[in-house]
Amino acid sequence: MLLPTVMVVLLLWPWLARLGGAGLVLLGIADNSVVPLTGSMDVFTIWLAASRRDLWPLYAFLATVGAVLGGYITYSLGRKGGKEAIERKLHQQKASKLFQKFEKFGFRTVVVTAILPPPFPLVPVLLAAGALQYPRRKFLGALSLGRGIRYLIVAGLGALYGDQIVGFFSRYYKIAILVLIGLAVFGGIASYIEYRRSRQRHHEKDEPVSRAA
Repeated sequence: MLLPTVMVVLLLWPWLARLGGAGLVLLGIADNSVVPLTGSMDVFTIWLAASRRDLWPLYAFLATVGAVLGGYITYSLGRKGGKEAIERKLHQQKASKLFQKFEKFGFRTVVVTAILPPPFPLVPVLLAAGALQYPRRKFLGALSLGRGIRYLIVAGLGALYGDQIVGFFSRYYKIAILVLIGLAVFGGIASYIEYRRSRQRHHEKDEPVSRAA
């Protein structure tokens, strides 16, 4: 599911570019949902900030708004599904470690994970926050702080190296698309393998119980 979604974003890139900041919000919502678009948000933020360097603080703000909206959607799904749903989605041992970490350092966990670039996954943390019923205000504050720092840095770099970045995109646009597609393929394959392993382990765990019954 990841690859087709990224392909759609790449095909709609000219339309998103025409939307400017509004397109950044829409992409941010998608990127911070349960179907993340690996790398696309950073690339688009940098490109917009490089194209209009006087507006880079606005682009950082709009990227943060989109990220927080998308993150809240994922958080809400976690609240609805509960801990059991997260354990089914992730390996139970990984889910347990994530829950323990979140219960001790909830605010810090959201902030740090929101700042870190790919391949550090944010979605599991958002789901865990919802599943553990982490307070909405604290969650939104932590996510806003982390993503705000992240996109201030990203947009600032775009504005600082605007000429080089615009020149790169004009010359290597196709290569950039191929890189994004490659990241999407890698992410999709890795997610599918982990999903299959998780299902297999879940099946093996349930099988002895069924036989005993």
